Amino acid sequence: MSGLKLQRLGMIMEPEPGNPHEVEGVLNPGAVRGPDGELYLFPRLVAKGNYSRIGLARVRFNQAGDPAGVERLGIALEPEADYELRPDGSGGCEDPRVTFVAPLQRYLMTYTAWSAHGPRIALAVSEDIFHWRRLGLVTFASADGIEFGDVDDKDASLFPAVIPDPSGQPELALLHRPLFPGTRPEETACDPETREVDIDRESIWISYCQMTLDRKPFHAGKFTFHHRLASPVAPWERLKIGGGTPPILTKHGWLIVYHGVSEIEQPDSNKHMLRYSAGVMIFSREHPLIISYRSPQPVLTPMLPQERDGTVDNVVFPTGIDRRDDLGTPDRFDVYYGMADNRIGVARLDLPEQLSAGAVADAPEAKV
Repeated sequence: MSGLKLQRLGMIMEPEPGNPHEVEGVLNPGAVRGPDGELYLFPRLVAKGNYSRIGLARVRFNQAGDPAGVERLGIALEPEADYELRPDGSGGCEDPRVTFVAPLQRYLMTYTAWSAHGPRIALAVSEDIFHWRRLGLVTFASADGIEFGDVDDKDASLFPAVIPDPSGQPELALLHRPLFPGTRPEETACDPETREVDIDRESIWISYCQMTLDRKPFHAGKFTFHHRLASPVAPWERLKIGGGTPPILTKHGWLIVYHGVSEIEQPDSNKHMLRYSAGVMIFSREHPLIISYRSPQPVLTPMLPQERDGTVDNVVFPTGIDRRDDLGTPDRFDVYYGMADNRIGVARLDLPEQLSAGAVADAPEAKV
C-alpha cells in the first residue's frame, strides 16, 4: 500500500447569495455529533473586511449516508469580547474545532480570536452545542524564557479524553501552532532547502492543563509542559505544518488530519506561491508524544477548481472529522475541510487493518 488517501465526496457548503455574513467565504468548520446524534458544523463565516463569525449548521445526508449539504441554523459566536475585537471595529472568531470532552461531559470549542494583539487561542464551552459560554483566552505558563501567552497562536484542538502528561499525570491536552517570529511560510519560502528536521519552521506543539472535574461552572487552568510534537520533515510540508482535525481515537491510536505548506514553482517569476495540503498523523494511544505513523505524501492536495481558485488559492485545510459509527463503520471517517478559503468540502478516509510505513517522524523535544 502506498499510503492513506482521502476520497473526495464533494462540496457541501459555499457562500449563500445575499447573505452579508458570508460574502467573503464559508470555510474551515468544526464538526461534532450533538446530543441528538445529528452532525453539526461550525463554519467560519467571513463578512466584508475579513470579519469572521462562527456559524452553526446541521449536515444533511443522502440515502447512501454521504454528506450532501447543510441546513443553516444561525450564529454560534461572533466577535464581542475585547480579545476578539480591534479598535477599528474589525476582528474575528475564526477556525473553530469542537470536541466532546468525555470526563467533563461538555463540548469545548477552541478557536482563533483576532484582536489588536494578533491571533490567540480562545475557549468556549457548551452542554448542548447550541449555547456557548466564553472561557476567555487560553493561558500558558512561561517556559525557557518564552512567554507563550505573548506569542501569536492558531490551529488549536483538544483531546476528547484525559492524556498522560510527561510526568504521567492525566490532564487535558491541547495541540496548537505557535507562530514564533520569523517562522511564517512567507518569511521562510526564500530560504534554501533545510535539513530533515527544522525547528525554525512552524510546528505542532502539545501542552497540558490540570483538569479539575468539580469546578462549577467549568473553566480551564493554565497550560504547561510545552513540547514541540512534530515539525516539517517531508517536501510537501517543507515550510510549515499545523494542526487540523481534533484528535480522534482509532484502532491504530490517536489520529489527526493535519496541514502542511510547500511552494509552487512559478516559471520566470520571483513569486513564491504556497500550496496547503493535508496529511495523516497517528500518535500512540498510551503515549501521544510517540508518533507511530505520518504521511510520507499528502492524502489530499488542491486539485479541484474550488480548491485551486478562491480567496486564497491552492488550499485544502482540514478542521472537522466525523467517525461514521452511525453507519456501523467505525473505521470510516469523514473529513471536513476548507477549499481555497472560500467553500467547504468533505472527503472520506477508510482506515486499513494495517498501516504501511510512514514518513520519518522527528522525536519529540525534551520538556520546555
